Amino acid sequence: MSVIDRVKVKRNKLQFSRLTNLDDHYVRGKIESFLIEDGSDNDVTTNHSIDKSMKIEAALIIEEECVIAGSSILPHCFPKNIIIESHIMDGDIGKVNDIVAKIRGSARTILKRERVVLNLMQRLCGIATKTQQYVNHTQNYNFKVLDTRKMTPGLRQFEKFAVAVGGGYNHRLDLSSAVLIKDNHIISAGGLEPAVKNIQKSNPAIPIELEVDTLKQLDQGLDMNVDGFLLDNMSPDLVKKAIGIVNDHPNGADVFVEASGGINLETIGSYAETGVHAASIGSLTTKVKNIDLKMEITSINE
Repeated sequence: MSVIDRVKVKRNKLQFSRLTNLDDHYVRGKIESFLIEDGSDNDVTTNHSIDKSMKIEAALIIEEECVIAGSSILPHCFPKNIIIESHIMDGDIGKVNDIVAKIRGSARTILKRERVVLNLMQRLCGIATKTQQYVNHTQNYNFKVLDTRKMTPGLRQFEKFAVAVGGGYNHRLDLSSAVLIKDNHIISAGGLEPAVKNIQKSNPAIPIELEVDTLKQLDQGLDMNVDGFLLDNMSPDLVKKAIGIVNDHPNGADVFVEASGGINLETIGSYAETGVHAASIGSLTTKVKNIDLKMEITSINE
């Protein structure tokens, strides 16, 4: 399983972690599945144009400034007989024409994996770069930038890792990680009260976070002593009112409150000013631009 750094955003019993390291076996397994999808073993171009004995050195080069994410997993993307020489570490800022890493070994092996490795790193660097932009906009506040479950199927751990590299925090790693009662749960359970009480009855120890889109629902949740709230699509002014209600309520001590929905770089500062503890931002992974990286061969050895 992945190693999780327990640097926490903690209010009462709610806790959000940062996925700061990916397990070697997990990465290798994923890369192998991507290579199978790409038909790398049967790469007709590489297999028929390059001799098996040919060795090369290739450089992974940055083409636009970014936060590097994925440097640490490069050694796990290649067989152990391929030498990886890392020049820039995860979390560092890469400038145009900087070399992230040099890769040495079998030309066939490197070229067959080139596009898969580039595609993955371009996305991770894009997510880390965007996350850091949000973090930089809120660094003067006691405020955390959270991701969401709006992840690419099959890439969740990679993408959550990239958010952590960019300075963000991870919301639920999966559905088993924590309770978050959303609108469809409320409707399906027959209302807010039964949705909350059913969980409190079946598993009294588990922390409950409740998604609300009105102050009335917030009051209901506070009366039921839930541990946290996700304020859905509320304006900064309404979020500020909600924080006041939580702070004044007898059950409000140490209750975690996050804002979510439509928050962007232009508005994130206004939310941080309200006193809310965090914002969960889907666009960290849904509206991210991949960073331009390229691989260039720098030497050939037969």
